[in-house]
Amino acid sequence: MEAEKEKKEEKAKAKENIPKQEQDVISKAKEIVVNTIDANGDGNIDIEDIIIMGLKTPGVGINRADFITKEFSKKYSKEVVKKAINTNPKDAGILLEDINKIADDVIAFERNCVTGISTALGAPGGFAMVATIPADIIQYYGYMLRAAQKLMYLYGFPEINVNEEGQTFDSETLNLLTVCLGVMYGVAGANNAIKAMAKALAVGVEKKLINKALTKGTIYPVVKSVAKWFGVKMTKEVFAGFFKKAIPVVGGIIGGGLTFLSFGPCCDKLKKSLQDTALSNPEHKEKKEEEIIIDDADFTVSENN
Repeated sequence: MEAEKEKKEEKAKAKENIPKQEQDVISKAKEIVVNTIDANGDGNIDIEDIIIMGLKTPGVGINRADFITKEFSKKYSKEVVKKAINTNPKDAGILLEDINKIADDVIAFERNCVTGISTALGAPGGFAMVATIPADIIQYYGYMLRAAQKLMYLYGFPEINVNEEGQTFDSETLNLLTVCLGVMYGVAGANNAIKAMAKALAVGVEKKLINKALTKGTIYPVVKSVAKWFGVKMTKEVFAGFFKKAIPVVGGIIGGGLTFLSFGPCCDKLKKSLQDTALSNPEHKEKKEEEIIIDDADFTVSENN
């Protein structure tokens, strides 16, 4: 408690030492950053904004069929690959050890891609660098979204609609990716939700019912909880990055939230969650976390709202 109090006092003193003119510039720059990132126009910086802007970035959206073909054609026949596309890798007879190996390669590749971003985030550059902060954050999470899609496809999930229609992305996609990012950061409830969706897909529950569960049914409360957690994180992360670049002295106290080292462990969490579900592992045994049930009740709930 005493250490935390001292940190707060240090931050307050650092802020007091900033000339008023610079404080005005900081305030204006922060406003520009918020306006730049607020993709859904609700006046807040939240995970939905990050996902929307990430998906609009060229190369972030992954075509499932192309990805599966590229990864499995090296070792498996055309018939097996085609079945993996039409069903999923497990049902096509692809060995889990091979899927796990490709998943590790995916994580390593995407992790290496963020190296330059991590370096940029740590480099102070004065007020002129403020405009690059949203781009840094969007690129970082863009690679996370790429990794998430690839891992979901490796472990049996169907195509995720990452195409923008009429300047908007559908709620099902945004909520599913919110849950994925929640798993990656260890947010409470997210792992249960992803396991429940995998179980539902494995037993043949229609995708439209899973979409209903994501938007208004049994999974939706988890989506809201994860989004709330990220809302706090996003605000801190954006402005920690802002101060780190704009004011190196204050930045030394506040620090930044995005690092190269955190990327791999985040992806590993999602891989660990996905690799042992009814959708991905022939020897899977149901555990307590799969108590969330997705069934016709989700459709009823949605229709009544």
